This record gives sequence, C-alpha cells and structure tokens, in this order.
Amino acid sequence: MTGKNARHNAFLRLVSGNGAASGSESRYSLPPSKEMVIGRDPSCQVVLDAMMYRMVSRRHAVVRPLSLSPDSKFSWVLCDLNSANGTYLNGQRLYECQELHPGDRISLGADGPQYVFEYEFTYQAPATTVNQVTPLPSATNYHGHTQLKQPDSVSFTQLFPIISTGKDLTRKAYLVPGILTVIFVVLMFATVGQPQANQIIVATYIAFAAYYFVYQLCGKQKPWWVLMAAALSTTLILLSPLLDLFIFVFRGILPGNLPSPQESTTFTELLVRMFFGAGLMEELLKALPVLGAFAIGRMLSSPWREKIGVWEPLDGILLGTASAVGFTLLETLGQYVPDIAQQVGIGAAGQLAGLQLLIPRILGSVAGHMAYSGYLGYFIGLAVLKPSRSWQILSIGYLSAAALHALWNATGSINALLLVVVGVLSYAFLMAAILKARALSPTRSQNFATRFLGPK
Repeated sequence: MTGKNARHNAFLRLVSGNGAASGSESRYSLPPSKEMVIGRDPSCQVVLDAMMYRMVSRRHAVVRPLSLSPDSKFSWVLCDLNSANGTYLNGQRLYECQELHPGDRISLGADGPQYVFEYEFTYQAPATTVNQVTPLPSATNYHGHTQLKQPDSVSFTQLFPIISTGKDLTRKAYLVPGILTVIFVVLMFATVGQPQANQIIVATYIAFAAYYFVYQLCGKQKPWWVLMAAALSTTLILLSPLLDLFIFVFRGILPGNLPSPQESTTFTELLVRMFFGAGLMEELLKALPVLGAFAIGRMLSSPWREKIGVWEPLDGILLGTASAVGFTLLETLGQYVPDIAQQVGIGAAGQLAGLQLLIPRILGSVAGHMAYSGYLGYFIGLAVLKPSRSWQILSIGYLSAAALHALWNATGSINALLLVVVGVLSYAFLMAAILKARALSPTRSQNFATRFLGPK
C-alpha cells in the first residue's frame, strides 16, 4: 500500500535477551522527531537492566532519524556512543554511523542483547472519511517517554512475581549474598554468649563482604572454590613450618627484625625494618598461592587451566585479594584479638576490646592486606601477558606492594592522620590496578563490571 496516506513506522524488536518473548515490552517504536538512546542509564529511551546486561554501557548506542523524503519515508542511522564493548551491526563492529535497513540485526557487545530493525506499513484514511485510524492507548512515563498503556487486568505472575522471575534471581538480584547474609545473621544470634565463636562468624562475614566488593569491581568470573582454596592455602602456610623459614630469612638474616614496644627507633629505621620484616616477607608469603595457581594452570588443559590458573591481571588480583583474606582472618583472630583481650583483661571488657579491634581490621583490609596483595597480583598477571618483561614487572610490583605495606605499619605509630593518607593511597593503588586490569583483559567482552558511581 503506497501513497500519501501510507505511513512507515520503524521500530526495534528485541530478539535476544531478557524479555525477548514478552510481547509489546520487546518492541520499541522509533519516533521520526527524536533519537532513541539505548543503554543502562535511566535517562535512555530504551533502558536495559543494569544487573542483567553488564556488558552494556550506560549510554551504549543511539538510533537517529536522518531525513524526511518527499513520500514521508524517514531514514534512521545507528551510531555507537563510545561504548566499552562495542556495537555490532549484522555481526560487524560499528565504528561510524550507518544507515539501517529492514532486517538489520543490532547487537550491544559481541554477546549482548540483540535487536532487529523493522518497518511496519500502516494506512491512515483521509480526514473526510468516517473510518479514522484509532491510535493505540499510550501514557507518558516519568522520563517523558511514550509507552503502551498496560491493561487493567492483573496476571497471576504479577501477583506472585517469584513464579516468573525465580530463574533470574541468582543472576540479577544478588540472591547468593542475601542467602549468606541470612545464614550468618542466624549464626550470630546462635553464638550470643560464646565470644570466640561469635568473633569468628563476624570476622568471616565482614571479610566475605569486603572481598565481594572487590570481586564485583574486578568483573571477571572465577570459581568460588578456587578463591577459597587461595585463602585456605595462605592460612595453612601461616600454620606450617614454612613461616619459621620466612621469619628466619627476612627478620634474622635481612634487617627486618621488628622492634619491641619498649624499643626506641627513628622513623627511618622503623620503615626499613617494616619493609623487610613485614612488607617483603608477608607479600611474598601471600603471593605463594597466586604463583601456585599459575603453575597448576599451566599443567592443565582448557577449560580448567583458565578457571584455576593466572592468565591476566584480573586473575592475579582476584587470587591475591583472596589470599589476603585468609591472612587477615588468621592474623586478626589468632594474634591481635587474643593479645588485646589479654591486655584489657578477662571478661566482658576484654571481649568488647577484641570485637572493637576485629571490625576495623577485617573491614580495613580493603585498604590494607587486600590492597597490597591485589596490587602485587596485578603485576603477576601482567607478567603473564608480557613474558619478555616479566622479571622487570614482578620486581616493580613486589617492591611497590612491600613499600605500601611498610609505610602503613610505620606511620601507624606516628599519627592517625598519616595513617588515613596511607590507607587511602593503598586503596587508590588497588582500584587503579583493577581499572587497568579490566582494560587489558583478553576476555573483556565476556566480563561483567560494577561501577558504583559515575558513568561507565
């Protein structure tokens, strides 16, 4: 049907992704008077779920009306908005704006949601005739975008949403962290009056929450049992005779003998001792599980070698921070908490002092042990990517991580404000390493990544 009363209505139809088979919700009309931005930002005209589509940028791509021809046919072009994972048109990555044709397939990222660009021809009778085209009921949402008005009837799945969304809970709603939180809360209640058991549960939960924060920022899948194995390996090393060998080398042979509380030292001398006796020793010790995972991965075939081994900086960060969790838990629960409880005295006062020390030590590991070990893990993964410069890379990473560790230990005895500065600096080093590792990742298009502030 042609002529001046024929209208060409263009729209995008979601054919791959969540909601692809949900009727009108998967179809997006393209108005000839304004552009349609697709992304995770709520201000976009086509808004994608930020938890489901992590590969999609906040403002990923835009479909713009191009021109108006004499026969009322509009043209539309697709443009990528400098997205992280790219926009693909019919399987080819888009680098410049390109005109769309009916049947074109648009993909946000190599394996992201897909849309098909389509035309629909409708006929509008002249105004003098009785039969007028009745517009579809519409409503304006709070973003000012026109959408189809929902029917007044209520479906069974709307009344019981878990029936229709249950399969997506683990992927989109942080179900596993929620379940673990409930379990730990119940355990905390169950151990009231049992200070040692309660401290272990509280410390484990805080450590899990701190690590989960880093894991979400890294944005790469790593099996949970591999990460737990790294933490457990560090704990076992601390309980083994290997620790005595480390102490003998770094604090006996090398000038890393830590001063006693009664000994008077200058800041420079204290910094040197902490560099050898805490920085170099402890960072090497925590790096052993990371190096072990690298060695094991080289002996395995795919896909186990990728799951267990270290093949990029993100692997090193994830395993390094997991190792630091094991170190922090054992050091805090096995040394610092009992020591302060003994100093304060047996009873409620000692238990309270132990809990007051436990919380900041475990929570602060994001800017402490996890920061140093994750930063060194970045260099271990980078050395794998750049084998020709591996020794230079590893040397810089090891010395810089040890220096941050030593600086934290040394400034702790001088001024609380300086301690804050060093802690923020250590955290910034870790975050910078994570951002760079995400950019260098060979599997970047398959990774997820969480940004808690600002656009992607």
